[in-house]
Amino acid sequence: MANRPPLPSEGVNDTVTRIRAFLDTYRPPTPCLVVDVDTVVDRYRRLATAFPGSRVQYAVKANPHPAVLRALVAAGAAFDVASPGEIDLCLAAGADPASLSYGNTVKKPSAIAHAHAAGVREYTFDAESDVDNLARYAPGSQVSARVLVQGGPDSVTPFGHKFGCHVDEAVRLLLRAAGKGLDPVGVGFHVGSQQLDPSAWDVAVASAAKVFAATAEHGVNLRRLNVGGGFGISYSDPAPATSVYADAVTAAVRAHFAQPPELVCEPGRAVVAEAGLVRSEVVVVSRKLPTDPHRWVYLDVGRYNGLAETENEAIAYRLDVVGPHSQEDGPVIIAGPTCDGDDVLYQRTPYRLPLSLRPGDVIDILAAGAYTASYSSVAFNGIEPLRTYCISEGRLISGE
Repeated sequence: MANRPPLPSEGVNDTVTRIRAFLDTYRPPTPCLVVDVDTVVDRYRRLATAFPGSRVQYAVKANPHPAVLRALVAAGAAFDVASPGEIDLCLAAGADPASLSYGNTVKKPSAIAHAHAAGVREYTFDAESDVDNLARYAPGSQVSARVLVQGGPDSVTPFGHKFGCHVDEAVRLLLRAAGKGLDPVGVGFHVGSQQLDPSAWDVAVASAAKVFAATAEHGVNLRRLNVGGGFGISYSDPAPATSVYADAVTAAVRAHFAQPPELVCEPGRAVVAEAGLVRSEVVVVSRKLPTDPHRWVYLDVGRYNGLAETENEAIAYRLDVVGPHSQEDGPVIIAGPTCDGDDVLYQRTPYRLPLSLRPGDVIDILAAGAYTASYSSVAFNGIEPLRTYCISEGRLISGE
């Protein structure tokens, strides 16, 4: 990274202030995640305003906490679901089945049957077997083909080649879907999570437009374009504003479609990340040798109980040391609490923390509402999953 992550106390905002006021009053054990659902709703509304006339489907995988889902249901959001479990969570939170879209292209026939029985009528595929299973277990449903994004800039956490198919295959599968009685409505794609280059959408939209044109030649007229998620938020490095992403997507659609299709987006991180804060405790501070310039700082939260996205140091969270400390700081290597050698969070990223840091001190991990609790393991090393507390107007509304 060109610039080191910010020193403590930089970048603190109103959401963090509200969460800290709750933490000071409630004093839950660490580590824990606190989510301000008012901020979740605010970020959803910002996206809905930036994409007027579009359907904004929250990617449930980012943070499936029931309080988050209930707040988004009340705000009028739709939902991108990836499993029967996520479907059930959304329905329990009061979501209309018609607001759910099954976006995962990897699903068992039993999962499709479960979704269809629950009232889900929109699905995405990228393989022939999935088309056939959808025709059998979700007859008449609306379906979209997911295309593989190639040639664009990489995101911070790219999907590689796991999802999507080539343009020609997408055309073939959509025609097959039509022949089997499904309703082919469109094309979807994803440019990668935490995509910091808005130009990535132009490459993907161009590919989708080719599918629209090719299927139309065979009498199948698509009408919906799902531009996925991937809208970044600012961690240690700044991300473009929501309006910049929206302008880039809109410009790409206008450039590649004579008649703009229905637009769908599926943000997850952009809705919930900035709403959350992980409070952690320093367990050990040590040096491997007295002359070692780097101190090792071990936290009670690591890769397996909330910070999975630190793998390969992809996401460099902003860290804020709580309480008074010396102004003088020094370089650190940050690690988690487990007895796994891979549970080292940051070695290459140049973090610096106060020289006065001691065991028992508290560090807040900012913008940590997405892909933390939902990635947390069940009980690796006997460490429980990351506890989550949700607040609204500064008051606890849901917590363990």
